[in-house]
Amino acid sequence: MTTMKAVRIHAYGGADVLAFEEAPRPTTGEGEVLIRVHATTVNPFDCAVRAGYMAGYFNYTLPLILGTDVSGVVEEVGPGVVDFASGDQVYARAGVTRDGANAEYVGVAASDVSAKPQSLDHLHAAALPHVMLTAWQALVVVANLTPGQTVLIHAAAGGVGHVAVQLAKLLGARVIGTASDNLDLLYELGVDEAINYVTTPFETAVRDVDVVLDLVGGDVQRRSWAVLKPGGILISAVQAPSAEIAAAQGVRQHFMIAAPPIGKTLAEVASLVDAGKIRPVVSQVLPLQETRKAHELIEGKHTRGKIVLQVVS
Repeated sequence: MTTMKAVRIHAYGGADVLAFEEAPRPTTGEGEVLIRVHATTVNPFDCAVRAGYMAGYFNYTLPLILGTDVSGVVEEVGPGVVDFASGDQVYARAGVTRDGANAEYVGVAASDVSAKPQSLDHLHAAALPHVMLTAWQALVVVANLTPGQTVLIHAAAGGVGHVAVQLAKLLGARVIGTASDNLDLLYELGVDEAINYVTTPFETAVRDVDVVLDLVGGDVQRRSWAVLKPGGILISAVQAPSAEIAAAQGVRQHFMIAAPPIGKTLAEVASLVDAGKIRPVVSQVLPLQETRKAHELIEGKHTRGKIVLQVVS
């Protein structure tokens, strides 16, 4: 088999540029694993790539297959791969700088692959890699969150937010989350305080936090400076915070553009999942050919947890 079904873009633009079509099946290079995709997802990052916002950061070649999450079965391994074999059930972060996982097969560097959590099916395992790596980088690596600190997580019911809440609680932090109509979910996930941002300006209810995790940007980021304690940090995954404002406020800032060691971190995440300490929330499952609908739902900005694309039924 030299071709596969995939969702590709041939030009940047709205959701209508997504095409479900035949594409060349990836070949397996040195140190790579070819995964038969059982499930993948759509993240806001994918929408940004599709719209062309990430073209200045990554040297993409069109046509391009999107999709940074994959859970599936190893089809074959390339030269030099010793940790995986054909038939292994795995999950991984794919794409980002190359063709991704919104397809029947995806090639991934073996260092970015881990055995999937045994307690999850592929649909739920696929919901984790991208968002969990983002939350891990923000809270563990950058913030170095410690017990007793307070973290404010914006869009806490969304993809990154819902796992960030759980990770922050595991790290011993006091967690405040903002959402609109998903406050029940936030309390289920363990927040100490949930704020409905529609009815309550968060800056009137929150003060002296150690960490703000900004998953919204714009006006929400601008208003977040006021809630930080001196020396605190604003971390954003969506928009570079102003270094000048941070300095003037006596706080720190960080823009998320890197990930922790991917395979190693996903292995740690799998252990936490299998121990019952992290659980993904999947709000909707769509077939791969409805990827366009998933993009439209994501861009509506009121998703609960993750939207998953099923490739193998």
